[in-house]
Formats: sequence, C-alpha cells, structure tokens
Amino acid sequence: MLLEATLEHLADLRSRGVQFVNVDPSTLKALTQSTSPPRSAPAASPRHSRAGEPSPAGRAAPDQRSAGSATATSFPAVSQHARTPSGVPSAQDSSGPPSPTAPPLTALPRRSPAEKAAALEALRQPVIACQQCPHLVQSRTQVVFGVGDPNAQLLFVGEAPGEAEDRAGEPFVGPAGQLLTKIIQAMGLSRDTVYIANILKCRPDMPRGSRGNRAPRPEEMDTCKPYLLQQIDIIQPRLIVALGGTAVQGLLGLQTTMGSVRGRWHEFRGIPVMPTFHPSYLLRSEEGPDRGHREKRKTWEDMLLVLERLQLPITDKMRGYFLKPAPTGGGSAG
Repeated sequence: MLLEATLEHLADLRSRGVQFVNVDPSTLKALTQSTSPPRSAPAASPRHSRAGEPSPAGRAAPDQRSAGSATATSFPAVSQHARTPSGVPSAQDSSGPPSPTAPPLTALPRRSPAEKAAALEALRQPVIACQQCPHLVQSRTQVVFGVGDPNAQLLFVGEAPGEAEDRAGEPFVGPAGQLLTKIIQAMGLSRDTVYIANILKCRPDMPRGSRGNRAPRPEEMDTCKPYLLQQIDIIQPRLIVALGGTAVQGLLGLQTTMGSVRGRWHEFRGIPVMPTFHPSYLLRSEEGPDRGHREKRKTWEDMLLVLERLQLPITDKMRGYFLKPAPTGGGSAG
C-alpha cells in the first residue's frame, strides 16, 4: 500500500535524523485519495504531518503559511490603502512566478528558538564540508554559512560571499556589509536580531591574478540553493529581503531590472519578499552624488515598507530619512 510504504520510509528517515522533508503536490494528492489504509497504520502525529502526510482529523488548509494561525507564521497583511510613511509610495502585493527549483513549502510545525539553533548547527556541518562544486572548493578559503538570530522575523538574502567574507567566514562584512549593517541599525534592528545568508555559500572563483568578485552562475546557485531552502525552513522568517538582482533571480526566478521589481511585494514559498538594491550597488552609485542619494532613498523606502508590514515602530525621524538633500560630507541613514 502507498500509505504503508510512505510511513515506513518516513520512519526510516527519522531514524537517520531527518526532521522534515519536502513533499511533491502529486504525492500529497495520492496519499489524500488513499481510501484503504492498513488497520495497523498509526494515527497521524506531528511527525507525520511535518513530512507531508495529511491528518485525518483535519487537514491543514492549502498555503497554511500564508493564511496562518495565531500560533503559526501569519501576520496582518498591509492594505493597499493603508497609511504609508511620508514620501513613500504605496506598494501593492504581487506574486512573482515560483522558482522552478523550489517545491511548495509544506506547513511546518513551530519550533522553539533552541530547536531552531540546534537545527541550523546540524545543517552547518554538511554545508561546511560540501564538495559539490570542485572549482569553488579549490578556490575558497572557507564556506560562509550564515549569521544572526535563528528565530529572526526578517531574513536578508544576498548572492554570494566576496573576498572579505571568504576570509572572515561571515556574510556581508566588507564595505557592502558595513553599509547593510547601517541600514539594519537605521531600521531599529541589529545583525543579532535578523538573519543574513547568501544563495551561494562559497565565493565564486576568479581568474588567476584578477581581483574583485563575480556573480554566481545559475548552475552554481541551483547546486547550492537547497542549503538556503533548509535555512528558510528552519528559521521560518516572516519576511525576506532579496538584496540585488542575482538574489531576486535565485529566489523568484525573475530576470529583470531591479527598478521593475523593488517597492512591490513578491512571494517565495508562501513568504513575502521585498526586493531591493544590493549594498554594493549603492556604494557604486555614490560616484554620482545625486544618483547615490536617489538610490539610497529608494532602498530606504523599501525598508520602511518592510517595517510597516512587520508592524515595527517607524519614527518621524525614520520617515524623514532622504526626504531632504544629503548634507555635504554624508551623514545619511543608509
């Protein structure tokens, strides 16, 4: 029987330490339509539901992560007519096409902060030992896993480590990372209260003798992306901020300009996503003062929308950032 074989397979996975699995929708449908389960089959338990088996007592509604409940990951959606911060255009929700490599996110049980921390630490070991991309293994100094609060509401996703991150083993620690830290602090948060990760965990290799960083290739992201999906499943953030076009491509499958996607809500496996400019782009745009000020203001508008949707405080001072010309010598919030 299909159901009996599935239960045996799940029991085997659990005995090997697997805590959750992604289930294809067609498999869920087949299990749901199974009308003759063996009499000896055990009643559905949280373990079975975690792996995707519907509970006979009451199946979770589709897209439970979006609909949510008081104890799950739901939060009030921002109305299209809700008050927006001064000078910030209203952003309507829009759902981008799902990533072709990302299966639907099944309803996951809530974990305690300690359980999340333990799960991330267990995941860290195979990620650090990963050998799937031989060319990256040869060139990397160390794997850059991720950093921050395992129980964070907000997850920042970048594209790949750079030279500074490869040396430090931590994401966003170079000049772009320092700017990201300033943005996070301007939001009234800190690096310790959010989580920061990249789609690619190794620095993309560079030609011998060349400096700088390159964007990860699609095949590299496809290979490494399952690690990020597991991080998302463990952390269960309420919101994701996609930093830059490569992160948007990796998460949402969108190959377009940042100007066409930022300022609007998208969705990744039931989680709202706000695309915004990568901090390294903001640094490059500073070469032209007027342009740099405009791009920083746009990024800050995106962050105000994030704070609003998270229902976090927005002060008058925060609303006023970048609404006036930047003073000579800097001093801006981002």
